[in-house]
Amino acid sequence: MRLQSGTCLAAGFLGAALLIGGVGTASAQAGDTAPPAAPAWPADIDPQSGFRLPLPRREDLDDAGKRRYDNAANGGNIAGLQGPSGISFYSPKTSQNLNAVSHYLRQESGLGPRVREIALIVTSRSFDNQFEWTAHEPEAIKAGVPQNVIDTIKHNRPTAGLDPTDAVVIDLGRAIWKDHKVSSELYARAAKVFGPNKLVDLVLLMGSHATTAALLTTFDMQLHKGKKPLLPPP
Repeated sequence: MRLQSGTCLAAGFLGAALLIGGVGTASAQAGDTAPPAAPAWPADIDPQSGFRLPLPRREDLDDAGKRRYDNAANGGNIAGLQGPSGISFYSPKTSQNLNAVSHYLRQESGLGPRVREIALIVTSRSFDNQFEWTAHEPEAIKAGVPQNVIDTIKHNRPTAGLDPTDAVVIDLGRAIWKDHKVSSELYARAAKVFGPNKLVDLVLLMGSHATTAALLTTFDMQLHKGKKPLLPPP
């Protein structure tokens, strides 16, 4: 009887220990549902600029550069200094001219906000540029681009069934950046929708955005702290 009682007592202690351990494991598993921490930036990224170069010093710029610097720092563009503007200050004369071209193409060419944003995000998607896409998907929504059009670009889906203007912009961007050839049929569709002048401006707009993608890729521009990536991994 003593052996049996001792055995039962030991079994009881063992069961209690297992039960406590099980509760601890369950609690740990419940705690594991917290989202993972954002990945650390690569070692060669400047902590202030978010890319591979430090931000230029305002006092080192000429008067025109100081004005562009202040404009970017005060919300003059969607990314501020932690973006392509910060990089482009390393080539101030180029930056000044590119800004003028970009402003014309985006605001004065008559392409319209919806066409503009579709052209920009199809270019960003073609280069798999996370920073550009994450910055411009919300802008596309504000400009009235339907979610199904955004998803068509994001997930590389066919354009059949989309609005004809939306579809031709997407098809043209994909032809330029991925196929490296624009067919006669696609050119005829695009020319019919936009005419020769606006079509040239549309292609220049895509080219301008591709230049930005090249800068962001080379200098490994990181998403702003706390910003959720919106483009799926390539």
